[in-house]
Amino acid sequence: MDLQQVKQRFGIIGNTEGLNRAIERAIQVAPTDLTVLITGESGTGKENFPKIIHQYSSRKHGEYIAVNCGAIPEGTIDSELFGHEKGAFTGAHEARKGYFEVADNGTIFLDEVAEMPLPTQARLLRVLESGEFIRVGSSKVQKTNVRVVAATNVNVLEAVETGKFREDLYYRLNTVPIKIPPLRERVDDIHLLFRKFASDFADRFHMPTLTLTPEARAMLERFRWPGNIRQLKNITEQLSILEENRVITADTMRRYLPESENAHLPAVLGHADEQSFASEREILYKVLFDMKNDMNDLKRLVRDLMEQNGNHGELSKDHARIIQSIYSGSKTNFGNDDEPQIIITHNDNHKNQHIQDTEEFVEESLSLEDKEVEMIRKALQKHNGKRKYAAEDLGISERTLYRKIREHNLE
Repeated sequence: MDLQQVKQRFGIIGNTEGLNRAIERAIQVAPTDLTVLITGESGTGKENFPKIIHQYSSRKHGEYIAVNCGAIPEGTIDSELFGHEKGAFTGAHEARKGYFEVADNGTIFLDEVAEMPLPTQARLLRVLESGEFIRVGSSKVQKTNVRVVAATNVNVLEAVETGKFREDLYYRLNTVPIKIPPLRERVDDIHLLFRKFASDFADRFHMPTLTLTPEARAMLERFRWPGNIRQLKNITEQLSILEENRVITADTMRRYLPESENAHLPAVLGHADEQSFASEREILYKVLFDMKNDMNDLKRLVRDLMEQNGNHGELSKDHARIIQSIYSGSKTNFGNDDEPQIIITHNDNHKNQHIQDTEEFVEESLSLEDKEVEMIRKALQKHNGKRKYAAEDLGISERTLYRKIREHNLE
């Protein structure tokens, strides 16, 4: 089967090795009935691969249903997936078939499967193992013959470890794993995607197609694209609508790329006096090193003052105040006359001076919960409290973000 034909049929653009490998695996597993788990960051185009699997399988004439598990409220997801009987709950005025019943002999795509509540996960596991399910409000066991393809943008193994996802369900879904590479790992595809989006928007809005200068193209390729293809398409659309000049320069492009992401661009090394840091951790190390240098300077100053004062064991009031002003964090002893005295320890010959150095180590919190709260706050601040865009930036569903905000009391 020609790989290029598959890409054209399903609108997939790119030629990088990771993308081609994912498409080839989807084609290879399509004729079987094995369950497939597709993983990848939000906005990478995971929704195309279940369609490939369905269209090249023996079920291609059956129903294909895509379900976004993260968009269905927890109280109604069982009814949506497995159906319900009349009167099963308030508002159930008539019986209704669920997606698993409708998709019998077809394929069902469960997007954001990691957002599924634990009770629903148990029901899904039963369907995968035996093909059996029960409508909400019924006691009758029904059978279905459905091919399940699931997708998620979260680390499922971490969700298993934290008890948010069933381990047995994970291994049942992960019979054949397919990983979609993020856009930052598909550098050669970025310009191809931009040209495709620019051409589509030019046709839609009846205007000339955008072109990039070499500097603007290089800027696109250096950007890390946390929103992946979805973010690239969004920025291309903004440029197509708002820019009168159809040749996009680096200065123009810079106005559309989020400033908070500029730190992810490769750092340009300059002179020794330029201070640029790739992360907060490097800033912390810099502060600690500066503190160490200050301590060394203080010790040298004390040694010089001792040499000036001869062999006396304590410094004068003026000298002590000088030291205190340079390093205010040092401990100062006060005698009966309330004069600050810094005591230096000597050996019997007064030749060696031993100054004890106390270093304070700042330990970074490694709590996953603390990091989660920190990232949510940063995302909300970045997008001025707009939870939809904050959720996209964090790579989670809006529903999950609402739950996290309530869980950590971040209202």
